[in-house]
Amino acid sequence: MTRKSKAKPNGKKPVAEEKKVYLEPEYTKSRITDFGFKELVVLPREIDLNEWLASNTTTFFHHVNLQYSTISEFCTGEACQTMAVCNTQYYWYDERGKKVKCTAPQYVDFVMSSVQKLVTDEDVFPTKYGREFPSSFESLVKKICKYLFHVLAHIYSSHFKETLALELHGHLNTLYVHFILFAREFNLLDPKETAVMDDLTEVLCGSGGGGGRGGGDGAGGAAGAQNHVKER
Repeated sequence: MTRKSKAKPNGKKPVAEEKKVYLEPEYTKSRITDFGFKELVVLPREIDLNEWLASNTTTFFHHVNLQYSTISEFCTGEACQTMAVCNTQYYWYDERGKKVKCTAPQYVDFVMSSVQKLVTDEDVFPTKYGREFPSSFESLVKKICKYLFHVLAHIYSSHFKETLALELHGHLNTLYVHFILFAREFNLLDPKETAVMDDLTEVLCGSGGGGGRGGGDGAGGAAGAQNHVKER
């Protein structure tokens, strides 16, 4: 599991932030489809909410895992010594709550292994008729979404140039928009958690509850949050 530790400066001058290539208009416009994801994420009538959350969460897990696999050879212990997204650093916490310092590929491996274990557990993600979802199901889905957001954000902040070279940025943008709009629809991600990528979310999804509309506060909040290195 991950757990946030208090954000605090690291005592050093903030690192001069690199130009965010993924915010360039020529790249943010790239999609593999113009389908209206706002309509796609809405709970269909006669579909149980937990069933809808389960099927979409499992699908997002597989797509994020696949997207990461395309750049995994570039995400090494040497190149990515910490699990960093812009000036935010994430730590893994084991089952006993012990903080584990790890490289980005180790962190992603922890994420994918733990999520794979959850989505294939019949007691958590039941697939057989008559099986009930656990009372903790929504909180587990929120935890999975937080993990998947970390991985997506790391791809953008550390491996977008490789994604561009592979001409997979349209796939990445489409996945990000679908994932963020789904999470917004069901309040699955804490805005504080996603603030680190508010500038990208603003461009790709718009502010507030919809996609494609310009908005006010999001990008400003992200800029303020990146003045020093934070730990999570």
